Amino acid sequence: MASDLVFYTNPMSRGRTIRWMLEEVGAPYEAVVLDYASSMKALGYLAINPMGKVPAIVHHGKVVTECAAICAYLADAFPEAGLAPPPTERAEYYRWLFFAAGPVEQAFTNKSLGVTPNDQQKRMVGYGCFEQTVDALEAAVSGTPYVTGDTFTAADLYVGSQIGFMLQFGMLEPRPAFVGYSERVHAREAFRRAAAIDDALIAAAKDAAPAG
Repeated sequence: MASDLVFYTNPMSRGRTIRWMLEEVGAPYEAVVLDYASSMKALGYLAINPMGKVPAIVHHGKVVTECAAICAYLADAFPEAGLAPPPTERAEYYRWLFFAAGPVEQAFTNKSLGVTPNDQQKRMVGYGCFEQTVDALEAAVSGTPYVTGDTFTAADLYVGSQIGFMLQFGMLEPRPAFVGYSERVHAREAFRRAAAIDDALIAAAKDAAPAG
């Protein structure tokens, strides 16, 4: 019997964020691991995501792509997990979830590519400049344990994934607010379970790779 919730991923991708989200949700799911060079670009998967990118989920036959959208969708689809505030209290939740998906993602992508907007271009790009984006991100994770206050939400999972990745690869200055926040969100049991699954998949792929 086909699963109601299918997760398409690769353990060395942004799919790690959604694996964590699925472990937080706690609902059963089927994971389909795709390879960058072949199955991710196969016609069967392109029918699900024409971009040929992971992650993606199919829930009750409906496709959701893009990490922030998947996080928001799963939080709403499984309210018993408590990963979204009540609808009337979602201002900070939406603000920082999509700030991380938009300006933060754009700013760090451009920086990694060596692209620095000039003064005129700063008016065009959504993040303005890299330094301004980093300062705003620091403000988001300062003052309260989580971006909406005292309660962990899907916004923290996504923001925390971004910060953790950037700290790991030296893309973000290890300011105390970033380090403390990252340690706090990544101490969750669901994150540890998800990381263990993906790390095991990576190790298995290495063991199966031909020598030489």
